[in-house]
Amino acid sequence: MSATSPSARKAGLSDGFGRAISYVRLSLTDRCDMRCRYCMAENMIFLPRSEILSLEEIAALARHFVARGVKRIRLTGGEPLARRGAVDCAKLIGGLIGQGLEELTLTTNASRLAEHAAGLWEAGIRRINVSLDTRDPEKFSYITRLGNLESVLNGIAVAAAQGFQIKINMVALNGLNDGEIGDMLAWCGSNGFDLSLIETMPLGVIDDDREDRFLSLLKVRAELAERFSLVESLHKTGGPARYLQVADYGTRLGLISPLTHNFCESCNRIRVSASGQLYMCLGHEDNVDLRAALRSDDPAAVDAAVDRALRLKPKAHDFHLDTPATERHMNVTGG
Repeated sequence: MSATSPSARKAGLSDGFGRAISYVRLSLTDRCDMRCRYCMAENMIFLPRSEILSLEEIAALARHFVARGVKRIRLTGGEPLARRGAVDCAKLIGGLIGQGLEELTLTTNASRLAEHAAGLWEAGIRRINVSLDTRDPEKFSYITRLGNLESVLNGIAVAAAQGFQIKINMVALNGLNDGEIGDMLAWCGSNGFDLSLIETMPLGVIDDDREDRFLSLLKVRAELAERFSLVESLHKTGGPARYLQVADYGTRLGLISPLTHNFCESCNRIRVSASGQLYMCLGHEDNVDLRAALRSDDPAAVDAAVDRALRLKPKAHDFHLDTPATERHMNVTGG
């Protein structure tokens, strides 16, 4: 396996449209202990373990990216904490903080967060995004199919007590959680959490009708503005959200709206699946195999593969609710 020291700086990453790539989302696994209706089909087929990168290979990729100027890495899944050794992998990558890497973060459904919060803190993670679409137990059970709300809320509480900055990611779903978005914002604010609202994305074939479930964040924002004092913010975290300051609580509201407000002009990120496929865009199938490059005897193979991938990065995604943009589900590449 080829290896790269972050101290051996190389040419930075940019795509064919001049956008600098400074943010990589690394998936630890495509497996998840939930089956959220907007994300997956009920009966999913996951990758065989033989196709998944080892944790050492994932850390090696992180070193390659940091050497090329990547400043932020987010660990994703599936559910990343469902991968045995996930915290050990986080510690390997967290060792790059201060050596070019500025921040390591995590997205999780929090079902196993209570167990791993201390280890994640030790790894150098300070911000965690938690996917939580409702605090109603019956709705939670319906949306996630397999989730346990009590364990999720406990995981959030333990992480908050550990000192993590928590942001709740809530997919806005018409007819499911549209009536509790304001209450979710108030709950987040009273606990010191930020909230990001996300429009449903047409990725993979699911059992539900995405057109029926779609809820425009333009409408949601207007409704929230009647209840809360929302102020435009220049705050950025490296992701696609546009932020508003919630003056009532001193927290932030993020809006991720791939359908009503395309954010591709400022895209600074790429994604690597758990099997080592580099996806340049969440809404396109084009990918480059980094696993083969990692396992080759050519020390320049990974850099060459990444450069080839960036030449393929599209200018924008092209989402349409009535047709999935990709065959793969969200869990393959992470959020």
